[in-house]
Amino acid sequence: MLRSITAFIKNWRAAHSASHQLDVLLAMADAGASYTTRSEWLIELAHWIRRSGTLQTDSADGSTTRSFAEHTRLRYVLNVLDRNPQWKANVTGILRALLRESDGMALLCDAGMPVHSGFVGALVERVQTLMIPPAPNRRELSALFTLMFTSSHDAEWIDALPIDLLDRIRALFLHDEADDAQRTGAFSLDLLAALHNLTCQISSTGMSQLVRSRLGDADARVATESQPFYRLTRAMLAVEAAHHSVEEGAEPAQLLREVNYLRLVLDQCRIATDAVFANLYRNGVSVDIVFQVERMRMRIARTEHLLDAWMASDDMRAVSRLTAELVKANQESRSVSHLLNSNVSLLTRKVVEYNADTGEHYIARDRQEYLKMLRMAAGGGLVTVMTVCVKFAITGAYLPSLLEGLISGVNYAASFLLIHFLHFSLATKQPAMTAPTLARELDGAGTPQGMDEFVTSVFALIRTQAAAVLGNVMMVFPVCLGLQLLLGWVFGAEIISPVKAEATLESFSLLGPTPIYAALTGVLLWSSSLLAGWVDNWFVLHRVGDALEHNRRLRLTIGAAGAARLAAFWRSNIAGVAGNISLGLMLGLVPALLASFAFSFDVRHVTLSAGSIGIALGVLGMETLRSATLWWAVAGVCSMAVLNVGVSFALAFHMAIRSRDLRRSHVRSLYQGVWRRVRARPLDLFWPRVGQQRAG
Repeated sequence: MLRSITAFIKNWRAAHSASHQLDVLLAMADAGASYTTRSEWLIELAHWIRRSGTLQTDSADGSTTRSFAEHTRLRYVLNVLDRNPQWKANVTGILRALLRESDGMALLCDAGMPVHSGFVGALVERVQTLMIPPAPNRRELSALFTLMFTSSHDAEWIDALPIDLLDRIRALFLHDEADDAQRTGAFSLDLLAALHNLTCQISSTGMSQLVRSRLGDADARVATESQPFYRLTRAMLAVEAAHHSVEEGAEPAQLLREVNYLRLVLDQCRIATDAVFANLYRNGVSVDIVFQVERMRMRIARTEHLLDAWMASDDMRAVSRLTAELVKANQESRSVSHLLNSNVSLLTRKVVEYNADTGEHYIARDRQEYLKMLRMAAGGGLVTVMTVCVKFAITGAYLPSLLEGLISGVNYAASFLLIHFLHFSLATKQPAMTAPTLARELDGAGTPQGMDEFVTSVFALIRTQAAAVLGNVMMVFPVCLGLQLLLGWVFGAEIISPVKAEATLESFSLLGPTPIYAALTGVLLWSSSLLAGWVDNWFVLHRVGDALEHNRRLRLTIGAAGAARLAAFWRSNIAGVAGNISLGLMLGLVPALLASFAFSFDVRHVTLSAGSIGIALGVLGMETLRSATLWWAVAGVCSMAVLNVGVSFALAFHMAIRSRDLRRSHVRSLYQGVWRRVRARPLDLFWPRVGQQRAG
């Protein structure tokens, strides 16, 4: 009881304080003040109205309904003004003067539309606007909106304004019938001018070579009347002419016909824009091109919103929807994350799709493919034996750290390229490729059949990763051990000294920083797959394959057939070569660079480390099997297998999910489906069932 009384007193004091603040604020309203003073006053009033957030209230029937504190505060402001005619006159004068003296074209046409022609320029612009907010004396409605509406849910409560509040706001702006007609006509002309401006911009961008060259229809690439961007400006001029005829007394039927035709042309422009995106997705993505086309798509949507408001200028509900759209767009135009998400998402999806196409080859869905993966992994482990021996030779030379890192990177890169061209497999490279393949199946996981196929693919992926790790380790460890034993028995030689062998085992211990290093190595593995996808996109976008195939000097040197084979080779291998070289160099150079400038970091790669343990065991002798150091190192290698694969897969899968804008609830249901299958058939995680067939 005492707690309830205390809460009531606290709320009453807050309400009384807020009421006093509003009285002071409304009393300070001066219609004759300078533009800057009036703007600052309106900004303060807006902040008072939206100082409380969304309220959740329970209705009488027990259901939960949503209301907004801003609506209550706005209604209270109007009630106070109705009781104080002088305050109301000043507030009305301020609102009218600000609308009359401020440039509304920038708000109607440019809010949410980046003004720079390129992605980098827009990014710099947004960073600047975040650091330097607009001044209230800029005489632009866009600046006022930026300063008045700073909350992420402002657009939501404006769009939800009840009709009685909208009518009272309209009455506050418009004093008498003559002024009502004058302001309505001025607002209609502002919308018409904004429509003219936007259609000209859409038409200009759509008829540019940048867009025409990427339209799907070859006939649409020529600027003729068959192209909607060519007809858009003429359709808008016809609407303006019909509007002037209506003002002169003509029937509105012609205006309605011209408006409907304009809507049709806008729909065709949107379809053409989608065709441009489809072309980019197939033939390579450029962030700057995506930026231009995305801005054109935003302008088409804005034109339709303005057209709806213009045709229903007396409908306050349409005006509130338009205002909410402008508030939301104005906030997005200042958001760096929104710019990155809207322009990089297509490139991300393109990179993910390359990895998905590649990763499909690394998922064994039946026993035949499972055994094939074991053989491929064994081949990769055999090549890694040579990599481990060369690595110890490099570290034994005691070179400067950066030079040692560079040479080690070349060693890794050469080994990975050899594995690539021999069609062998390295386990830790697979997760970054296979995760996008798995995520691509999310597109059909909304049905029970799609869910079952997704879970089946998850199990196939886990089995394949286990087979790849097992094949690598079961080959590299005994071969490295046998090689060292053979060298010691025949030549009495050691690849590394006993001291180095003991230090190697200790460095792999699970009790040390090995798990952290293994996780960071997983990040490098994922980064290399990302770079491989980017290079593949660049190769396709700039049509490098076509340039090679039709290069005059190449055709004269190796013939037309040779040039075609060279182009086909690079089309098939450019991403693999880039990914393997980048991974090798990163594994060699990143530890050296971090050790020089930040902190100590060593590569912890499960296959390389398993080979190193084999050599160390051969040097130290079989009595080491009784040493705890060896078994802690073995435990460390097991953690490497989990973390190399897990971190790389998690990053790639997260990126793939983000590229598809899936909801968390959807992803959570997929995890639950996987867990149900684990409890029902746990052995499927390790060995394919009899009769299991390849999906698709």
